[in-house]
Amino acid sequence: MHFIVKLFPEIFVKSPPVRKRLTRMLANNIKRLFRETEGTQIHSNFEKFEVSVPDAQGNRDRAIEILLNTPGIDQFSETLNFNFDSLEHIAEICQAHIAERISDKTFVVRAKRSGKQEFSSTDVERYVGGYLLHNTDAKGVNLHTPDVKVQLEIRQQDLFIIDQTWQGLGGFPLGSQEKVLSLISGGFDSSVASYLATKRGLVIHYLFFNLGGRAHEIGVKEVAHYLWYKYSRSHPVKFITVPFEDVVNEILLNIPKSYMGVALKRMMLRAAEKIAEHNQFKALVTGESVAQVSSQTLANLAVIDSISKMLILRPLVNMDKIEIIKIARTIGTEEFAVSMPEYCGVISRKPTTSARHHIIEDAETSFDFTILDGAVANQKTESMIDLLDSVSEIPVDIYQSPVPQSVLVDVRHPDEVRNRPVRKAEYPDNEIIQMPYFRVQKEFAQTDSKKRHLLYCDRGVMSRLHAELLLQAGYRNVGVYRPKKP
Repeated sequence: MHFIVKLFPEIFVKSPPVRKRLTRMLANNIKRLFRETEGTQIHSNFEKFEVSVPDAQGNRDRAIEILLNTPGIDQFSETLNFNFDSLEHIAEICQAHIAERISDKTFVVRAKRSGKQEFSSTDVERYVGGYLLHNTDAKGVNLHTPDVKVQLEIRQQDLFIIDQTWQGLGGFPLGSQEKVLSLISGGFDSSVASYLATKRGLVIHYLFFNLGGRAHEIGVKEVAHYLWYKYSRSHPVKFITVPFEDVVNEILLNIPKSYMGVALKRMMLRAAEKIAEHNQFKALVTGESVAQVSSQTLANLAVIDSISKMLILRPLVNMDKIEIIKIARTIGTEEFAVSMPEYCGVISRKPTTSARHHIIEDAETSFDFTILDGAVANQKTESMIDLLDSVSEIPVDIYQSPVPQSVLVDVRHPDEVRNRPVRKAEYPDNEIIQMPYFRVQKEFAQTDSKKRHLLYCDRGVMSRLHAELLLQAGYRNVGVYRPKKP
């Protein structure tokens, strides 16, 4: 199976040295992502890559998933590859493989050619178009608005028929820009901001301020891991957790109520700046959008930013909530945000929308900054690769083959289910239900308590984590199905 991958157009407007560097980075990223697919071949030139994977449906699905979600790719096409010996041979090959696609439809042939042949691209288009018109059930040729565009690429004696084309993420190759630290809460805004920054080639590391509650921490880790695994797993990434409960309590005791939200953001920025400097991250990324909430007015943002010397990137600054939710839906984080447990220890009844520097600075003289220093000192840094393994605490029954008459609960993300569905034919003695892991804690109560339920996911991490949470919640009919790897 062969794919032709075209680079993001902005790469080509760069100077030759920069363009060469970006192309090399993208090639290296793609090679890392295909390491697990044995037999993959990757070739690159000035304007595109060619990726070949061994013929197998699983390899094809994995390749499409990788190429769809890799920053730096404008579009990619799956091709059918043939050797030819004449123009007539090209037409015969096309007729054999395209006749069904253009049956009862209008079409046009478009060809690109390189190498030495006795014919031009125009010759190919005319000859193949005429041959298909007379040797298939096509409705006719339409040069301007065809139902089907037959795309051919010819290189020396090789013919490539473009079978299907997908739109890529665009943006710049991951790692072409600096490492940055994203403040993530698991909601719509911070997740989308992290994704948009990733698209511009920034390597995103994640910072979570834990305001209280294991469920919230787990939820944020899940969405951060999802973003990393889907869009940036070509690079190692850190997830940093800072315990912030004591900081919140100090704010509640010493800061005027109308300024509590602003004070909390200032404390978070102070902590984030220290962590970023220690890790040599070059900027902070936040999900703020102007005027979306009271703390995000221009006056309040100015007061918040004034305590930090570090560059703060706000990819959502001019977006409205509807736009943000649409992006979240597209990238697969909407369901996380909707299901995310929320905790806010600082809620002002009448929050200020026009904070003044002298008021907040005067109020902060009563704040014990050793508490903030202690929170930073107690930060926990984890590798994103092993992130979800670290939350396991409770013993869970694990089965390598499903218990007869038990219910298999597929807790994978809907994208994974679409790509690799669990088929009933493989488990004739079991009921199979789909319940994405971000819904398990809310929806499991609706299942039959008399039946054994075995949670399943590809790596066995999400299934075990949520089985633990269900056991902790009092359910006793829960286990994990983790098939033995061949």
